[in-house]
Amino acid sequence: MPLDGLTLGLIARELDAALAGGRINKIVQPERDELILTIRAGGENRQLLLSATANCARAHLTQVRKNSPLEPLNLCMLMRKHITGGRVCAVRQLESDRILEIEIEHHDELGDAARKRLICEFMGKHSNLIFVDGNGRIIDSARRVNELISSVREVLPGLRYELPPAHGKIPFDHVEADALYAAMAGMNGPLHRLIAQTVSGMSTQTARELAFRATGTEDAHSEEIDLRAACECIGAELKRIPDTVAPAVLLAGDGAPIDAVAFPYLSRAHLKSEAFPTISEAMDAFYRTRDRSERIQQKSAALHRALKKNIERCERKLALQQEALLGSQRMEEYRLKGELLTANLHLTQKGARSVEVPNYYEEGTPMLAVELDEKLSPGQNAQKYFKMYQKARNAQTLAAEQIEKTSAELNYLEGQMDNLGKCQEESELFELRAELEKFGYVKANRSRRQMKQLPPSQPMKFTAPSGRAILVGKNNLQNDKLTATAQPNEVWLHAKDMPGSHVIIVGEAPDDETIAYAARLAAAYSKGKASSRVPVDYTLRRYVKKPGGAKPGFVIYTNQRTLFVQPAEIQTEV
Repeated sequence: MPLDGLTLGLIARELDAALAGGRINKIVQPERDELILTIRAGGENRQLLLSATANCARAHLTQVRKNSPLEPLNLCMLMRKHITGGRVCAVRQLESDRILEIEIEHHDELGDAARKRLICEFMGKHSNLIFVDGNGRIIDSARRVNELISSVREVLPGLRYELPPAHGKIPFDHVEADALYAAMAGMNGPLHRLIAQTVSGMSTQTARELAFRATGTEDAHSEEIDLRAACECIGAELKRIPDTVAPAVLLAGDGAPIDAVAFPYLSRAHLKSEAFPTISEAMDAFYRTRDRSERIQQKSAALHRALKKNIERCERKLALQQEALLGSQRMEEYRLKGELLTANLHLTQKGARSVEVPNYYEEGTPMLAVELDEKLSPGQNAQKYFKMYQKARNAQTLAAEQIEKTSAELNYLEGQMDNLGKCQEESELFELRAELEKFGYVKANRSRRQMKQLPPSQPMKFTAPSGRAILVGKNNLQNDKLTATAQPNEVWLHAKDMPGSHVIIVGEAPDDETIAYAARLAAAYSKGKASSRVPVDYTLRRYVKKPGGAKPGFVIYTNQRTLFVQPAEIQTEV
């Protein structure tokens, strides 16, 4: 949704009608740049979400429940102290810009009536949530801005709040055709660019929509149109839009949401859409998945870096170990030369650099050249070869053990990287991080942002064409629980010889079609998901065992059969 001044004005009107007079019962700050106020209004509790996230800055009522930190952040604690129990006086837009003001009446420490304001600036990467007292001084903000960050306007506790610098544009709700034409006269370029440069609160998308309504095309050029007529149409459309509010989520051809709008965009009438009763409901539906995805991506970035670093470390280590193993392959040569020297000491002269001795181990007894250290006696040279043999033999045994250990660690880390890509909820990310902390791959999180205990995550659930339920684990904890709780005669599946999810077909004796469907899911949620043909093993749960002391997610199994399948398309759980 283009959260420009025009759209925010419509949101402010909706929120004011829904919340004015309501009592603030609860305040939480699930993220540093996000607040949720629970307000009792109209006989029900309403959750007002205020987000200053750069890519998702917005304000709307929400039904989404979010987890909060164990220890509240400063802004949250101050707001709880000052305005819990206060009443919302009004929700309004300031200066026809992307600024929302929530005025709150409460009683101060002396019991006297007082007013404070929560000012929400929705300006991309400069978005902020600012709590201001009755004298206009800043109590605190989601983002503190000092002179090193901005030389134009500081946002710090104790300073007087000032509006962002004005741009000298015509307010969108006071546009008159003559004034608009006078501002545009002498300017050349696409009409939508001229609109954005002269009218406040205009996103590129809204400016394109107004250009479309005025000329029939989004890309009209000022020199190719009747500019005065276009200005008259733009002025009339801006006055008409507040009376044509029709919230909707625009959909792509596959039904995926691509945007949310507060009023009809005629330039996008060719797209499918889903209507909603309020702007808040449309925004809540659109941002629910997008915001969660972006939050998960942000919070998983550190884990991704840690896993990538450790995977690269294991790959380098494995290469060195394999190199050492190749070097140890000359051990039989060292043993042979040591034995032949011992049997032919009489042929060797001290100080010689080499000697030719008969090789009794080959047919025809050919002569074999043996390199010598001229500083050593013949017997010492033979002993040197035996020592080199023993060292190579030990190196071979050690390298083989190390390669097995490093390969197992690499396989585990690659599996965790695959699991990280499956995370869709905070609880899943928390479980994965806890496991990596346990094994020392990431440091324990001791910050104030430690979240309250989340409920255990749940595996994905799909329905096969036959109607059978199929469960798919997202991480090692889920995989272990899923396999441990499955019935002995239920079918268990896993991608062969690669990291992937444990898959269970609920119920006994599934048909071949159901097994094939489950195998495609197992392939889709494995490291081989990008391949066109993935081997998937399946067996009865009774033949799947977890060795004592094995890492989470690791099992061994027998009596398996293998299917080669094309991975299923990643789909929505049902």
